[in-house]
Amino acid sequence: MTTIPKLLLVDDEPGLREAVQVYLEDDNEFAVTAVASAAEAWDALERDSFELVISDIMMPEVDGYQFLDKLRADPRFGTVPVVFLTARGMTSDRILGYQAGCDAYLPKPFEPDELMAIVRNLLARRATPESSSDDSAKLEAIARELATIKSMLNQNPSGGIKPTASPIKIDLTPREQSVLDLVAQGLMNKEIASQLETSVRNVEKYVSRLFSKTGTNSRTELVRYALEYGLTQ
Repeated sequence: MTTIPKLLLVDDEPGLREAVQVYLEDDNEFAVTAVASAAEAWDALERDSFELVISDIMMPEVDGYQFLDKLRADPRFGTVPVVFLTARGMTSDRILGYQAGCDAYLPKPFEPDELMAIVRNLLARRATPESSSDDSAKLEAIARELATIKSMLNQNPSGGIKPTASPIKIDLTPREQSVLDLVAQGLMNKEIASQLETSVRNVEKYVSRLFSKTGTNSRTELVRYALEYGLTQ
């Protein structure tokens, strides 16, 4: 028997909340719990598990950014995909949303079919299994690339990567800096979690934020960027 994915919808506009819920639940593809505030959303998360969260940003008391920060800081929900729905469509707002850790950003008004496509895509990516042998091969490849970068710096400091000023201002929190330093040492998430006495999910959250802040897409790119611009301790 196929399990219907459960979604959590957070929006203080009753009309939009009801319309989105009806659309997503059409053909019984998704089961949607709709709430009007971040406080209600948190209560729902404490009671049930959800595969994905769809949240408005402009809400009273606790806005979407604050709600997402709390969500990402909790090991139980750190990897749950989050889609932001908002009337604010400025580039700066979208950047802020991605830096906060959202997975997709859809300005209002939006086409329901586009939201449906985003939800399906995020759930499909989350459900895609990777074999342990594939994971081992990836980790080995990453380790080799990181070793190459470090070797380049150590053996040829004048002709290798020279630390220069970053083209964009990078403000790292102390924990992000600690994670970056350990990533640059070639440690994997489980090892970093052990050293920092935190969960693997939290480490994944910090690595994701580092990708967002540096505009990189992989650990190797992140380390190359950090070494090039002197971001590591």
